[in-house]
Amino acid sequence: MERYQTQYRTIAVVNSGVMRGVYGWMSGGLLLTALVSVITASSPALLQAILGNRILFYALLFGELGLVVAISGAINRISAATASMLFLLYAALNGLTMSTIFVAYTHSSIASTFLVSAGMFGAMSLYGYLTRSDLSSWGSFLFMGLVGVVIASLVNIFLHSSMLNWVLSLCGIIVFTGLTAYDTQRIKQMGNTGGKGAILGALTLYLDFINMFLLLLRFLGDRR
Repeated sequence: MERYQTQYRTIAVVNSGVMRGVYGWMSGGLLLTALVSVITASSPALLQAILGNRILFYALLFGELGLVVAISGAINRISAATASMLFLLYAALNGLTMSTIFVAYTHSSIASTFLVSAGMFGAMSLYGYLTRSDLSSWGSFLFMGLVGVVIASLVNIFLHSSMLNWVLSLCGIIVFTGLTAYDTQRIKQMGNTGGKGAILGALTLYLDFINMFLLLLRFLGDRR
């Protein structure tokens, strides 16, 4: 009995260490994104370069997508240092593109929406970490919901339906709220996977938070 208790305590310590690394890298990525966004938004020249050049803007977006694919797909083949560098590069590029929200929304509404997003994310991530319920059954449902939102959003580019956009934003918030809890539990169950595992986990939760924030901004943000 004592042996099993010792093993349980060891697993708990390992898991808490992994999650500290994940949250640490995620927080660092968010801080870098925020810093780059504010600096870019404060520079009319940089902002004009991004907003006034569609080729550059889409190049940044595809660059971000490529980095996510590279980190996720090659995590077992690259070093922890390389994974860290790619994650920070992604966070910085995301800061460049996210600087455009300062043009569309007031600073106060961006700040208040960020706080709301942080509260929702923290509550759901804590639930995913502490709950004894198995959330693995959520995975397929949330993935199908995410695919549906993406496909419908692409269709709405041509339809320009404000009602459909509102519904998709609401569905997206629900999906990423659920993914926050699901991904947190999945990362916790990974165990001691080293520095690269913490980077991949941080990227996963970073994406959950950023998407939740941008979708909430559509509802709570005051447009200029």
